[in-house]
Amino acid sequence: MKPLLLIVEDEETLVTLLRYNLEGEGYRVAVAKNGEDALLLAKEETPDLILLDWMLPLLSGIEVCRRLRRDNATRNVPILILTAKGEEEDKIRGLDTGADDYVTKPFSPTELVARIRALLRRSRPALGEEKLEIGDLTMDLASHRVRRADREIVLAPTEFRLLRHFLEHPGRVFDREQLLNAVWGQDVYVELRTVDVHIRRLRRALNTNGETDLIRTVRGVGYALEETRASQ
Repeated sequence: MKPLLLIVEDEETLVTLLRYNLEGEGYRVAVAKNGEDALLLAKEETPDLILLDWMLPLLSGIEVCRRLRRDNATRNVPILILTAKGEEEDKIRGLDTGADDYVTKPFSPTELVARIRALLRRSRPALGEEKLEIGDLTMDLASHRVRRADREIVLAPTEFRLLRHFLEHPGRVFDREQLLNAVWGQDVYVELRTVDVHIRRLRRALNTNGETDLIRTVRGVGYALEETRASQ
């Protein structure tokens, strides 16, 4: 699945420029025009990276960054701050708040895309790889095959997409709505309990020989894929 980038920017011309360049590079793009909408969108579907303007209506970019870092769902999402502020102390303040990188306006779209790629590679090494692995579980994207140790696992298309999403975000906890949006799509109506049904099917397929269950259930929150699983 293509990485989702959340643009948090209230300048319409810049949003249009960013969307054009990022979608041209193959990314999915969501847009929030103020700090409060940014927090809501990030909660609905955890983005893979956030482009965050410093000066925003309702909540400043610094405050948005601070709140994103306090939320377990977005704590590890890369944040790249976009701002006209170029003073050294402003850059330091942004990075100290939790931002991963800093670009001063005006900027080159080519440089911005390169920085985004670098951040995504660090946060999601699986991007660009043909094989995704965790423990003894391997997914070969080229051949569309899944193996656990020496055993081949046959998965239905939905379970394959669900497992791929987990493998691309190892250790991250997703609630049911986030999984629905990522695996089924935002425009498809599916009941939340459908996620639980497919999680059970995926578990049965992965653990037929009594192997350690790699899917961690976080009670009251959702699910994560981890090499060492422990229920909470």
